[in-house]
Amino acid sequence: MAPIDSDDNTTAGAGEELRAGRRKAARYVVPVAVMGVAAATIGLVPALADSGDPDLPKVTAEQLIEKIAKSDVQQLSGTVRISTDLGLPDLGGLESGLMSGMSGGPGSGGDDEGSAADPSAKLTELVSGSHTLRVAADGPDRQKLSLLENAAEYSLIHNGKDVWGYDSRSNEVYHSTAADGAERPEKDVPGQDVPATPKDFADQALKAVDDTTSVTVGGTAQVAGRDAYRLVVEPKQDGSTVGAITVAVDAETGTPLKFTLTPASGGAAVVDVGFTKVSFAKPDASTFDFTPPEGAKVTEADEAGRRAGAPEHGRGGEGGLAKGMNGLEVIGEGWNSIAAFDTGAQGGLPTDSAGDLGGLGDLGGFLGSFGDQVKGDFGSGMVFKTRLVNALITDDGKVYAGAVTKDALVKAADAAK
Repeated sequence: MAPIDSDDNTTAGAGEELRAGRRKAARYVVPVAVMGVAAATIGLVPALADSGDPDLPKVTAEQLIEKIAKSDVQQLSGTVRISTDLGLPDLGGLESGLMSGMSGGPGSGGDDEGSAADPSAKLTELVSGSHTLRVAADGPDRQKLSLLENAAEYSLIHNGKDVWGYDSRSNEVYHSTAADGAERPEKDVPGQDVPATPKDFADQALKAVDDTTSVTVGGTAQVAGRDAYRLVVEPKQDGSTVGAITVAVDAETGTPLKFTLTPASGGAAVVDVGFTKVSFAKPDASTFDFTPPEGAKVTEADEAGRRAGAPEHGRGGEGGLAKGMNGLEVIGEGWNSIAAFDTGAQGGLPTDSAGDLGGLGDLGGFLGSFGDQVKGDFGSGMVFKTRLVNALITDDGKVYAGAVTKDALVKAADAAK
């Protein structure tokens, strides 16, 4: 497929407003108190699969970025396929416990394990493997996302003030109330911060675009029966674990239809999320209707929060990783940015007599299965690896994390000594 001509290796020329928006993101820097969760915001399969090479008018990368920014699709429905390959060991269901425990959501411990329909825990299943989602939206006050499972389905429905989560396997319902209309912050809608569509991922990726980034138009494609341009985003710097990001942009509406992130190490994509079917027609109003089924256990969000002891219960106690992030700072720039902070945990992670992570239960075994012992001018520590996000935890309790190589983390720790 021949690329569309585009000399503009877009760097800083897209306007001050766009540049300011891009810099709001910490790029792929991830605090390691959620290392088990680092995967949760990123994920997917092989590179963009083209089912055609439509002949479209030539555009520049800057024009295509502006087209995405101006896209204002309020109504759509479709099926999304999302796959994740971070190179993590098989979690065996452990990821939900890790995520809910670290985030402080219901189900993080105590006598009451919360609701199986709580979206803050349920949607963490997107951290690994392949999943099929059905999505629908009709403006800012009506959205629905359904996670299709074997002989079961989980649905998250936002309709006006009501937000419902329903797990058909357990026949449990989770209910919360959002504020009205335009004044409602996104955090009032549970699960809103979990990326699930190509646009969610593309928005985060484009915030990382600056002078350290090459952005080009890489030809055309057809996705879910729609003609699309391919926007290719690549780091200019060495040391990043990100190889390239490809976004298929609907030629008519500017809506991202597919997002693929391939690692610098090669092989299958770390993240591949895309529509297999999509319609921009107004969904039927009944799509967003929900009434708890007869006999279902209904948990109210405020009730679940009181049982869990929020917000104190999310701090993780005196052991483990969640000891706090003191003096969080960002080292470096662009795609080589590294988040650094002090956990205050002198002695690093606890180990047993065999040198394995002890005192952390299943979490210790999980972390130890993808960690490497390292040494440098900073002392010694352990690097925890995925195919995208890596993190160094030193024996004196310092943490360095980012979408950079192990060597880059050690170099940052040495420089900070």
